[in-house]
Amino acid sequence: MSTRPKIKPNLTTTDKIIEFIGWVAIVGIWILTLTNYSALSETIPIHYNGAGEADGFGNKGNILSLPIISTIVFIGLTILNKYPQVFNYPSKITKENALQQYTNATRMIRFLKFAIVLIFGLIVFKTIQNTNENADGLGTWFLPLTLSLIFIPIVYYLTKSIRLKKDKNISY
Repeated sequence: MSTRPKIKPNLTTTDKIIEFIGWVAIVGIWILTLTNYSALSETIPIHYNGAGEADGFGNKGNILSLPIISTIVFIGLTILNKYPQVFNYPSKITKENALQQYTNATRMIRFLKFAIVLIFGLIVFKTIQNTNENADGLGTWFLPLTLSLIFIPIVYYLTKSIRLKKDKNISY
């Protein structure tokens, strides 16, 4: 394996805003979960099918797994984002293109972190609503929304990365 340049991309205002909103969302999931925990019934939906209907039930303590997992994933991706030289890229990384490719890749990870937290937050919110009988399942919109939140940024940033390979004048 060739050694890639170890360059730390500078955070733009957009990057800082996305990062901040992600951390706020993590705190929000915890607040939402903990403030509603005592009011939950002992049995809550813990699994939903592709149509957004609850098809598995368990103890209300299971709702704590959602903010725990989202926090672990968010922090893990935050740490990984500090080492963009270890990511996979669609083109060879050189000293000339490293900064642009790393900036593009770290921004994609930032968007994905936020999307993951948003998805977990929506699951917590809808689970609480279902338990309080204010909703029935996640809704048919949930799966398309989730897939869009994950795949649109991936396609956008991979396309941009491939374009960077062809056009060295793309700026950030």
